[in-house]
Amino acid sequence: MLTRFIIYGLLGWNMEVFWTGLMSGLNGNPRLVAHTYLWMFPIYGLAVLLEPLHEKIRCLHWYLRGMIWVVVIWTVEFITGGLLRLLVGTSPWIYRDGWQVYGLIRLDMAPLWFAAGLLFEQIHNRLAKSDLLAGNE
Repeated sequence: MLTRFIIYGLLGWNMEVFWTGLMSGLNGNPRLVAHTYLWMFPIYGLAVLLEPLHEKIRCLHWYLRGMIWVVVIWTVEFITGGLLRLLVGTSPWIYRDGWQVYGLIRLDMAPLWFAAGLLFEQIHNRLAKSDLLAGNE
């Protein structure tokens, strides 16, 4: 489980750096400035706890699974961001634009989380084929 936690944490960091760099470029910055936060590593690592959910919803149509992932990711984002806000006074993300809820989730990011959830499934499937899910970490 620890190995998969680290894998998900590192993958999440990399996806976030790629995404923020891409958005920087699309917003006119040719340097493609990208960033993430140390807090995000354990938050992305928590994806290991979603593997049982993936097993339970595996038989559903991909569109329904994607919608489930949107709700799950929003929930994780809201809870972890809210907890960090309580503990340290702020969260790694503070949404001010878009359709946001308390600055912790953005409703207009649903398509991104939909795709991210389905990508997570593919990563989980690949890990399942390896020894990393068999406890041989």
